[in-house]
Amino acid sequence: MKSIDVKELIEAMEELEKERGIKKDYLIESLEGALVSAYKKNFDSVDNVKVSINQETGEVHIYSVREVVEKSEDPLLEISLDEAKQINPKAEIGDTVDLEIVPKDFGRIAAQTAKQVVVQKIREAERDIVYNEYHDKTGEIVTGIIQKVDDNLIVLDLGRLEGIMTAKEQIPTEHYKVNDKIRGYVVSVKKELKGNPQVIVSRSHPDFVRKLFEFEIPEIYEGLIEIKSVSRDPGSRSKVAVYSKNENIDPVGSCVGQKGVRIQNIINELHGEKIDVIEWNEDPAIYIAAALLPAQVMAVDIKEEDKFAQVIVPDDQLSLAIGKSGQNARLAAKLTNWKIDIKSESQFRKMLEAANNENEDEETVNNEAEESEEN
Repeated sequence: MKSIDVKELIEAMEELEKERGIKKDYLIESLEGALVSAYKKNFDSVDNVKVSINQETGEVHIYSVREVVEKSEDPLLEISLDEAKQINPKAEIGDTVDLEIVPKDFGRIAAQTAKQVVVQKIREAERDIVYNEYHDKTGEIVTGIIQKVDDNLIVLDLGRLEGIMTAKEQIPTEHYKVNDKIRGYVVSVKKELKGNPQVIVSRSHPDFVRKLFEFEIPEIYEGLIEIKSVSRDPGSRSKVAVYSKNENIDPVGSCVGQKGVRIQNIINELHGEKIDVIEWNEDPAIYIAAALLPAQVMAVDIKEEDKFAQVIVPDDQLSLAIGKSGQNARLAAKLTNWKIDIKSESQFRKMLEAANNENEDEETVNNEAEESEEN
């Protein structure tokens, strides 16, 4: 049947494969399946139909698949052995043979179906290609132009796709305007049932800071310095713990750069967000003390099994250690993954005095009890 120009269609499919990477075999297989469905729908056919497209000649062939039996009792599903041998001389009982059928007016239906299928599959394949491209960018930084700011939802033009930045992925202190060019961290890429994949972009994610460090600090990108942990209060303050196995490398100094040039580039990207870079240490007491910078720490007493640290600071360092609204202590706890209780030196001394007094009182009671028993 040549009433649809399948050969021309196949040539178009070959071009699509070259230009867009959409496999021709995938399109042809989809088209054959759609033609089977179209035939069944329009000719009230049973399920034993198959369609084959000859890629060389461009011809569409429709077959009724019949089971070979000694004597046919159901002409729609069966064919006698004698008739089957006329189609395939090697046919035996239990085999199936394909009996070609030429339905009237199917060419017009096939042409419509072919167009619909190819358009649909092109769209699906393009969505898959774009999805795979952006899925590979998960965990990376992308640049986009703000298209829309609506009810705290930011829509970004990322090129082939739109990026979505919800309220929680935005930096609270930033103000976004249409046509602004911004960078963001790809949190995830979701495959939608209809329409293009959805790219979730974030500027508030802690890993956005991590990736900015990779961009700005060559030693991190090259693996000479490792970022061990990041904690963040977006738009206000971040803490970044860094480490190097190489004793000749100062991880904190390398990240800050001469006169703070390297860290300043990151601060500028985050519109003034403060960043504390501290050196990671396998000793939790040293690590926790560093995490509480810029406050100075006198002592750290740790309970390993509870991951709890009691920190003592000079009286004049208490508010600095805790930070405004508890920010410094909270970020240090997130950074180290330890529970941290901070006490000033005078508070700690009072605690010790209270504990000593309690012990003395308890000892006095015990002594009195012993004397009573003796008497």
